[in-house]
Amino acid sequence: MIEPQKIIVRSIVTEKSERIRENHNQYTFRVKKEVNKIQIRKAVEKLFNVKVEKVRVMNFLGKPKRMGVFLGKRSDWKKAVVTLKKGEKIESLGRT
Repeated sequence: MIEPQKIIVRSIVTEKSERIRENHNQYTFRVKKEVNKIQIRKAVEKLFNVKVEKVRVMNFLGKPKRMGVFLGKRSDWKKAVVTLKKGEKIESLGRT
């Protein structure tokens, strides 16, 4: 089993993620590509001591990039949107 600290790479803080956090109690994380919804749920519950209601994941393909004459590609990545149960809140990520 993968450690919870290695499953969640970082939280994603954008205007949209802040809006869904305030309005729908959903938090957005960048996670490892290999993990599934069940592993993400367990990692969030263990790391932040909250109850998770639902997990949605999105896979993103890396963009092609060019540095002079060299062609390359950014890494593929996965994003998870975690909905917490009513009344639950992650204190370390929220500003309110």
